[in-house]
Formats: sequence, structure tokens, C-alpha cells
Amino acid sequence: MSTLLEVKDLKKHFPLKGQALFSKDKPVLKAVDGISFSVETGETLGLVGESGCGKSTAGRSILKLLEPTEGEVIFKGENITKHRGEKLRKLRKDMQFIFQDPYASLNPRKTIEQIITEPMKIFNIPKAERNKKLTRLLDVVGLSSYHKHRYPHEFSGGQRQRIGIARSLALDPDLVICDEPVSALDVSIQAQVINLMEDLQEEFNLTYIFIAHDLSVVHHISDRVAVMYLGELVEIGEANELYQNPKHPYTQALLSAVPEANPHRDKQRIILKGDLPSPANPPQGCKFHTRCPFAEEICRTQEPKLKKVSATGQMASCHFAEEVVNANEPL
Repeated sequence: MSTLLEVKDLKKHFPLKGQALFSKDKPVLKAVDGISFSVETGETLGLVGESGCGKSTAGRSILKLLEPTEGEVIFKGENITKHRGEKLRKLRKDMQFIFQDPYASLNPRKTIEQIITEPMKIFNIPKAERNKKLTRLLDVVGLSSYHKHRYPHEFSGGQRQRIGIARSLALDPDLVICDEPVSALDVSIQAQVINLMEDLQEEFNLTYIFIAHDLSVVHHISDRVAVMYLGELVEIGEANELYQNPKHPYTQALLSAVPEANPHRDKQRIILKGDLPSPANPPQGCKFHTRCPFAEEICRTQEPKLKKVSATGQMASCHFAEEVVNANEPL
């Protein structure tokens, strides 16, 4: 497989009102603070972490729905970070976004036909081709052409998300960033939508960045998984290896909270102490040291770098990633 997307030291900082007393530095909220990773063609990369860790902001910054503060986004070999105007518009054909809330992401004043074909109109696709593609897209997401004259309020949450997925495929993209696409749906509907997305990935040769906080869902759909904490990547690796042998204490804690299907299997829950620190005033050294059960003095003073911790390429940013004993059995 070839590399479709490469993210290098991506940062997204939001300025805060006011200014620190006796300081020339303007206060900022570091939503994303220097993440780097790559995504191969046809792959699904899961991006997980607690609410507020910066994963959704990272996805929007990659697609330039939010302007990155620093860093590079290299898509199909081209640095798109500085793209503006027409260049950015053309880029939209190849990079699409599925939003979290199927109730808020569809225009209530437009029919399903108008919603799905609008991207095609922007790129001057002929009407006959638009109609043909509309029929196909409705079919592949489990709807019919009978639905095209209806409005969003006439559909269930699961159906609305299918419409959002169809819209994201209207321009035949290479990369789709999925921002918690099933979190607002009932559990019974979640499985249907996840299976649909897997089928569409194979049929349309799609590459996904799948953002979610449900680790069971991420494990099911992802080839590799990246874990974020306070705007930084703390671990990344192949999904099965990361779930069976997490190296970072934060990843271990997240996975210990995943329900165990086997009632006879004893799994120890890791309860993190304290609250998630503010990204506007993160701790010095390792950002996780205030909640980590294994923290030492070096963790409070030196920030660890993401480093290789296994033969298969699994990486973790922990001073003691190779020494810390996993508190759980393999998950």
C-alpha cells in the first residue's frame, strides 16, 4: 500500500480572551499540539481518546475545516496546508467528512435529492450523471429513489446518517474523515452503520480516519489505532496488538473500561486519579503524569517522545513504556 496522507507536527491552538498578567505571551488553548502520523491507501486509522482530547479538532484541521496553527498535511504527495481558494475547493473532491450529529448536519429546508447532489452541482457534474449517481448512492446506503423527495425530519437518526454518508461519497473521495459517526445512534443501529461503512470502503476503495470514543467500535473497524491525550498522540499501532498489549498507561486505563464479554474472565479496572487537566494550562513534562499510577520524577520534568516499542512498529510516548507491567490480562 502507498501512503495517502501524512500529518507532520500538526498543531491547532485557539486564542483565549485576556492576557496573562506580566506576560507578553497571549494565552492559548492547545487543542492539538504537535501530532504526526500517516495513513495508507485503503486503511482505516482509528483515533480515540476522552472527550476534549482534541481528536475531532485534529480531523477538522486535517481537512482544513479549521485552519491549522502549525504543521504540515501532505495528501497524495502534496503539502495542502497553504492551499486557498480554487486549490482548496478542488481538494474537497478527494477529502470528505462525515459529521457526528445526523440531526444537525443536514439542511432541514432541502430534500434528500438536493442534499446529496449539491456537491455535484458545485463541480458542474451534468444533471443526467447527477441523477444516475444519486440513485446509486441511495441504493448502496440502504435507501431507495423513493426517498429522494423527502426532507430530513421524515427520517430516523440511522437513516439520516446514511444520507450523510451518501453525501460524503457524492464526489468519489479517496479519504473520508468520520467524526464519531455512530455515537448519536442507538446501539442496534450502530452495528448496521459500521457494517455499511465497511462494505462501502471495499466497494469505493475508501480510506478512513475513524474518530470515536467507543473503543469496541474502533477495534472492530480499524486496521491501526492512535490514542490521543490532551492534544498529543500517546500511542499508535496495529489494532489487535494495541488492544492486546497496550504500552502506555493511559491506553491501558482506557481499555480496562471496555466491558468484558466473558463473565468468567477477571479483568482489573484501572481508575485514573484526578480530572483531565485543562489544555489551556497543561502539566509540564509528560502531560499524563498528574493521573499516571507509574509516574516518576522524570515524568514531571521531561516530556517523552513517541518512540518505537515493538517489532511491529507500535509506538508510545512514555519514559517507561518497555518497563511498565500491564495491569490487565490481554484484552
